[in-house]
Amino acid sequence: MPSIFESNGYKIYFWSNESDEPIHVHLSKGSLVANSTKIWLTKSGGCILANNNSKISKNDLNKLIDIISKHYFLILSKWKEFYHLKDVKFYC
Repeated sequence: MPSIFESNGYKIYFWSNESDEPIHVHLSKGSLVANSTKIWLTKSGGCILANNNSKISKNDLNKLIDIISKHYFLILSKWKEFYHLKDVKFYC
């Protein structure tokens, strides 16, 4: 599973078997877990919280969503590169 970057002790990553899903990242502290917090990336360059399964505090989650939004193009590029895609699916 590709780890994209870390921020405030949280790893931002995606799973290697999720190329059929709309573009998104997972967030967790410590080890990478399958049922972690998930953030969808939108076509307009924003983010939508899909779930907060990692139970990240609201304050930390807001900071992380802001950081993910700022790294939108990096995430998009890494997704395309890893899955060998020209285009990606978006949640909305």
